[in-house]
Amino acid sequence: MITQAPRGVEDWYGDRMYKRSVVEKIARDLAKTYHISEIITPMFEHTVLFQRGVGETTDVVQKEMYTFTDKGDRSITLKPEGTAGAIRAYLEHNMYANPAPTKLYYVTQAFRYEKPQSGRLRQHHQFGIEFVGSKSPLAEVELISFITTLIRKFGLKDAKLHINSIGCKNCRKTYNDALLAYLKEHEEKLCPTCRERMQKNPLRVIDCKVPECKEIVANAPRTIDYLDDECAEHFEELKSLLDEMGIPYEVDTGIVRGLDYYTKTVFEFVNSDGFTLCGGGRYDGLVHEIDEKQDIPSVGFGMGIERILYFMEKEGVEIKPEDPVALYVGILGKEARGKAYKLVNDLRNQGIIVETDYMDRSVKAQMKYANKIGAKKTVIIGSDELEKNCAKVKDMETGEQTEIALDQIASLFQ
Repeated sequence: MITQAPRGVEDWYGDRMYKRSVVEKIARDLAKTYHISEIITPMFEHTVLFQRGVGETTDVVQKEMYTFTDKGDRSITLKPEGTAGAIRAYLEHNMYANPAPTKLYYVTQAFRYEKPQSGRLRQHHQFGIEFVGSKSPLAEVELISFITTLIRKFGLKDAKLHINSIGCKNCRKTYNDALLAYLKEHEEKLCPTCRERMQKNPLRVIDCKVPECKEIVANAPRTIDYLDDECAEHFEELKSLLDEMGIPYEVDTGIVRGLDYYTKTVFEFVNSDGFTLCGGGRYDGLVHEIDEKQDIPSVGFGMGIERILYFMEKEGVEIKPEDPVALYVGILGKEARGKAYKLVNDLRNQGIIVETDYMDRSVKAQMKYANKIGAKKTVIIGSDELEKNCAKVKDMETGEQTEIALDQIASLFQ
C-alpha cells in the first residue's frame, strides 16, 4: 500500500507530464490574447461556500465533496471545482471596484469522490475562465469563441457546441411547477435521490444519471418553453451572435448542467459519442448567493485537462516532441570534472539543453547513455582538451566531428 497511490489519482511524469504542460501552455497563451488574467485560489475553502454556491441538492455537494473538520473545529472542503473559489476571491478583494468586466482564468486541482473512469479522476485538473460583470450575451460568445479556438489549437476535431437556456429565477418558478407536476406522475419509478430532489429542486432530476430516471425525464417539460421575455430575448441574441461568428451549434434542451448556480445560458462541447469535453454557462445569481450585498452577473466554463488529454490521445493528435538534449558533455578523468561542469553550466545559462555524467561512467558507457537520451551532439572533455582549449563535437546522427574552441561551442547551437 505504501508504494501505491490511492484510487482515482495519478502521478505525472515523463511524456504524459510534458503533454499536460503543452496543453496548459496553449490555454495560458490563448488567455493572454483575450486579456484574461490568471488567478490562483486555495486548494480548500469553507464548506459553506460550496453548499451555497454549488448547491446543496447537487451530486457534487451531496455525494462527491472531500469534507473534513480541521483542528479549529471548522468544516473545510477540498475544492470540487474552480468557480466558487474564484468568485469568493473576487468579492474578498473588492475586484468589483475595478473597471468591469473582470476576466480571470485558472489552472487548478479539483477533488471529487466519484467512480474513476477514462478522463475523470478523484483528483483532477481544470482549466477555467470566469467573466464577471457583463449581462450581455457577448460575454458567452467570447467564452464560446475562446473554447472553439482552444479546441482547434489542441488539434481536436470531434467537438460540437450544444446550447440551452434554463432561464432565470423569475421564469424558473413557472417551469419548476410544470416539471414537478410531471414528475409526480412518475414518482414511484424515480430513484430515491430524485424523489427527494423533486421537492427541493426539481431541475436536478433532469441531470440524474440513473437509466430509469433518464428515461422518465426524456419526455419532461423543457426550460426553453417557459422562458420569460428577457431570457428568451437573451437566448435569441446569443444564437444570432453565434451565427454571425460562424460558430455552428445545436440547441439541446437536455442540458441543465450539474451545478445550481447556472442561469439563462448553459452550454457544452460534445463529441460524436456523446461525451462532454467541457461545459459552462451564465450564473448571474452566484455573486449574490455568496454575498447578499452584491448582485453582479457572471459567466464561465470549466475544462478537465485529463479529459482533454484523453480525447487527444483517442483522436490520435500528435504533440510536437519535447526539445531534445542539444549536447552531452562527457567527462574524462576527475581532474577535468570541475572545468567540464563549468562549461555545462555556462551553456545552460545560454539556454542550451545540456546533459553530462554524474555516475563516473567510462567514456564508452557515457556515449551509450548519450545515445539513449537522444543527445544531438556529444563532446568529451579531458585534461588534453582543457590544455588545448578545444575539443571535437560529434554529430550523433551523421557521425561528423567538428573541432572547436571550448568557449565557442555555444555558437554551434545559434
